[in-house]
Amino acid sequence: MEISEIKQRLGLSQVLQHYGLKPDKSHRLHCPFHDDTTPSLQVYYKTQTCYCFSSNCRTHGKALDVIDFVMYKEGFSKGEAIRRCQELAGGVPAAVPLSAQPRTAILGRMFTYFKNAVHNSKPAQDYIQSRGLDATQLEIGYNSGQFHHGQRKDAALITACEQAGLLAAWGTNTREGGQAYKAFGRNCIVFALRNAQHQVSGLYFRSIINDSDQRHFYLKDRSGLYPCYPAAATQRLILTESVIDAAVLAQHSFVTRQYSVLACYGTNGLTPEHRGAIAALPHLTEIIFAFDGDDAGKAATAKYSTVLGEQLPHVQQSFLPIPEGEDLAGLAAGHEPDVLEHLFTERKPLFTSSEKPVERTSPSPQTSSSTLDSADPYKLRYTTATAIYTVQGGVSKAPDSMKVTLVIEHPCGSKRRNKLDLYEDKQVERLAREVATALGLDEVQVADDLRHLTDALDAYRDSQRQPKPDPATNVYPLTVAERSEAETFLKAPALVQRLGELLGKTGIIGEEQHRIFLLLIAISHKMPQPLHALIQGSSGSGKTRLLRQISDCMPPEKVTRLTRVSDKVLYNYPETYFENRLLCLEDIDGLGEEAEFAFRELQSNGELNSATSIKLEDGRITSGQKTVRGPIASLACTTRGELYEDNMSRVFLVAVDESAEQTQRILTYQNSVAAGIVRKTEEAQSQALIRNLVRTLMPLPVINPYAGRLQLPPAAHKIRRLNDLFLSFVKMVTLLHQYQREKDDEGRLLTTVSDLATAIDILFDSIVLKVDELDGSLRQFFEQLKQYLEKQHGTEHPRHLYFA
Repeated sequence: MEISEIKQRLGLSQVLQHYGLKPDKSHRLHCPFHDDTTPSLQVYYKTQTCYCFSSNCRTHGKALDVIDFVMYKEGFSKGEAIRRCQELAGGVPAAVPLSAQPRTAILGRMFTYFKNAVHNSKPAQDYIQSRGLDATQLEIGYNSGQFHHGQRKDAALITACEQAGLLAAWGTNTREGGQAYKAFGRNCIVFALRNAQHQVSGLYFRSIINDSDQRHFYLKDRSGLYPCYPAAATQRLILTESVIDAAVLAQHSFVTRQYSVLACYGTNGLTPEHRGAIAALPHLTEIIFAFDGDDAGKAATAKYSTVLGEQLPHVQQSFLPIPEGEDLAGLAAGHEPDVLEHLFTERKPLFTSSEKPVERTSPSPQTSSSTLDSADPYKLRYTTATAIYTVQGGVSKAPDSMKVTLVIEHPCGSKRRNKLDLYEDKQVERLAREVATALGLDEVQVADDLRHLTDALDAYRDSQRQPKPDPATNVYPLTVAERSEAETFLKAPALVQRLGELLGKTGIIGEEQHRIFLLLIAISHKMPQPLHALIQGSSGSGKTRLLRQISDCMPPEKVTRLTRVSDKVLYNYPETYFENRLLCLEDIDGLGEEAEFAFRELQSNGELNSATSIKLEDGRITSGQKTVRGPIASLACTTRGELYEDNMSRVFLVAVDESAEQTQRILTYQNSVAAGIVRKTEEAQSQALIRNLVRTLMPLPVINPYAGRLQLPPAAHKIRRLNDLFLSFVKMVTLLHQYQREKDDEGRLLTTVSDLATAIDILFDSIVLKVDELDGSLRQFFEQLKQYLEKQHGTEHPRHLYFA
């Protein structure tokens, strides 16, 4: 195989995945060629190279291709690295003509091409992200349908792709003459289906531009399973309805540590190949159905549980309680990752006609009678019918390992002591074999006990490391009725007006323009570039109450409301805690300089980075970096908006209504509440509906075709940032109307003129404040004073001498 063909077939992402290296969202990672405390190796997928910017690196100054990377990583010579890359490419040497190569070799080559194409397609990346998938963790390709054009045009390749079904003759090329071809699965992301030898024997295509019909495509003569044939050691197997559902599960460590995953090809897609692979698993104890929560998914679960129950009567069966009308991929994309773990914890048993509940003698880990005794944290005890397992000294705190000192005691008293990492399967298998021989125990049962012990230790460590979850922040999956009500509301005309009226029913008195403005800013936490507002008013003017009422209309799992913030506290939150979250500060005036700086950084850059000291397990102190990621939307209150010069350009200013009329409206409302006229239950129902509206909205991309024709007042404060804020607010208005707006070919919402009019109408007061020399409270005072003088002295009073 020529070097050029190796580089064509072996992508850099494949090499990084082989070595367990995962770049971050900026395509950076800790350099494996030197002691790297901060990510200094930049990956360039477009050129299939990487470069380390650290002068301490032995590769500094050189852009590494796949061969160079393997050479430095393994310490190989150039020739050895080439041979290793040829093995990783997994293909047939170029000396064998394409037409003579087996179908698996051709499909493997094309899948490598598709995987590399993902990094050059923004629409593909956006779609993959919208489905809750991570292309750096999974093998996902993209077929733009251009692999047989231009410089890539090759007669042998075209013939081979025709044979595989990837191309079909289609008319005549009008520009160049000759045969033209139609690409199969164009504008689709691609997943590989693999045979028992782990070769690519089929491909599954999922359209990124059609989400209603003609979405799924399989190559002719479909064969192979996704993600692969289950390992022979599989004990618990998850069956999903679709390939994407299986891909979602495959990127969660809590799944891959305990289960194997196998995708069916729809509700009628449990093929003989699936059944044969399942029947060949000697240690299988449980099959878990993860089909959609609709009627078709439930019917398929019932049908295939009966089929597999007759084929494997000794294997338990269960199903995930997926909400009505939902699927796994949708739940994972629209909720916190905990929702999947919750589903597995709450899975329900299935009983076939040949099976009764009382006959289930091999309970799953969730119902196992063996529990971890953690009364002594330095001597954790796990007792089963086979042996007594004692973990001396507790467990390591690092989440990527489970290193323990383990004492295994036979019920008769003989013991074996060992040090091992329970996450290392080979160590566990070897220990089970050695202990079984030394103590006269059953090897399979010891291995099973060790797996259950690992699960119990995982749960114990998580409970010690993480605070108890607040019930208010639990994941809230919408019911079918709630989602239907929300979508009906969002599809109806005059949405902003009706939403403003609904806000009025939550107990927000007056402030008609401000309340819808602040609500949209709060909802913007779902956007890549959220918005921020500073609510300004004198002491006792109701600004904090307004903030609380708006934040009460947000899903509580996405809101953090703070009364006081110490200088360093924002740096100490978990890394992803603030991602797409609404942060509310009830009194920004009380922030210290350090806390105010951290708050501004979260607003502007969406990230906090700080150098810190880290204590290792052996007691040594080393340096490290602590990162807290956003982005956040924010609402804050102040009595002194004019003093926050650095904040003024980042936020919209909202001055609360301090007029006598507003005061009278509030007093009337308070009296009505005291008299029982206002029912708090109705207000709570309105708040609940708004929360469900927010949960239903998806963070879709937005395009504003009118952006180049808009102009703000030249005198506005820091107009460059204000213009960016204004355009972002227009996007938010469009996003609110996502059920009423058209999309372009890339699935992006298109802003309309009515969106611009709505945004300008809502924003008018805030933009005027940015031009005004007076802050909101002072401007209201002077306007009231002018009205008073006009009443006292008429229009002849020379007020123009005093007020401009």
